[in-house]
Amino acid sequence: MNFDLTEDRQMLSESLNRYLADRYSLKERNRIAYEAPFSDTKRWGDMAELGVPGALAMEKDGGFGGTGFDIAVVFEALGRHLCPEPFLATLLASRLLSAAGADQSGLVDGSIRYAVGLSEIDAPYGLAGTATTARKQGDGYRLSGRKSAVYGGQVADVLLIVAMLDGKPAVFSAAAGDVNVVSYGMMDGGGAAELLLDDTPATLLLADAEAALTSAVAAGQVALCAEAVGAMTAAYDLLLDYLKTRRQFGTTIGSFQALQHRTVDLLAEIEQARSITIAAAAALDSPEARLKSAMAKNLIGRAARLVAEETVQMHGGIAMTWEYAASHYAKRLVLLDHQLGDTDYCLEIVMQSYAA
Repeated sequence: MNFDLTEDRQMLSESLNRYLADRYSLKERNRIAYEAPFSDTKRWGDMAELGVPGALAMEKDGGFGGTGFDIAVVFEALGRHLCPEPFLATLLASRLLSAAGADQSGLVDGSIRYAVGLSEIDAPYGLAGTATTARKQGDGYRLSGRKSAVYGGQVADVLLIVAMLDGKPAVFSAAAGDVNVVSYGMMDGGGAAELLLDDTPATLLLADAEAALTSAVAAGQVALCAEAVGAMTAAYDLLLDYLKTRRQFGTTIGSFQALQHRTVDLLAEIEQARSITIAAAAALDSPEARLKSAMAKNLIGRAARLVAEETVQMHGGIAMTWEYAASHYAKRLVLLDHQLGDTDYCLEIVMQSYAA
């Protein structure tokens, strides 16, 4: 099988990486990532013009991508440059809107920003335990409950919210202005929100939405795996550069055999992560999508933590400083594991799949 990027994907990758390298220096990235609203409207618009939202939407929905490999190309670049813009929310929303056959023109051109309220305090990853409910009222619906860690919710125009309707998960659309949105910054940069729903008006987008939600989460997991690969690669490059320049005992520390062995081990982990991300991307729209994405997320959760820890340890004290990129890569790599299912949750999915 040929895993080389197509010409269109190569062009998108090069354009996006050039843009991010130019506009997201570490200092500028940290300013955006850690100051409310934890996003930059101008840069979001620029990336929309580059075609980033369109690459996450399927052709039948007005986009020009939406496949596993399109998603991987975009998110690997975002991870390499620690971009805090909430494109994960765009991807999840696109998958749900597609399942509902809804218009995505605003999503594709970037003029409408979406966020998806899926997680709850007692149901952080799966649908089991979802307590948010919906009830019919007139021609619409009313939602009650609370959604937690809604990535991109602090800047969303439209919120897609998962709630139980007649005992089954359904997806509702609500204008951000109708929802009590409590915004906050994430520890690794970027923003999220809590959605406090108290008889909140909403429109039914998708009834009996379990299959669509499972598909959307699988796509999100592939995206996070690709983002982790980009971040791990960048952190590894940073480490190699440091080992080649830092001197001790009259020589560069990169000449020490013990450190060489550790860096080779890291490279092996990163290449494994890249390979399993490719496998998950290839299987995204197949019956094995949930299994393959969970396998990838489990492996990469462990590999990303190792890369984060080893990068910090081999750098020494400088890696803990705010002004040096290693600390920010380390935080992002650790926190990636807790989005859309951590290593333990994904391992349970794999074990259940093989036990069935």
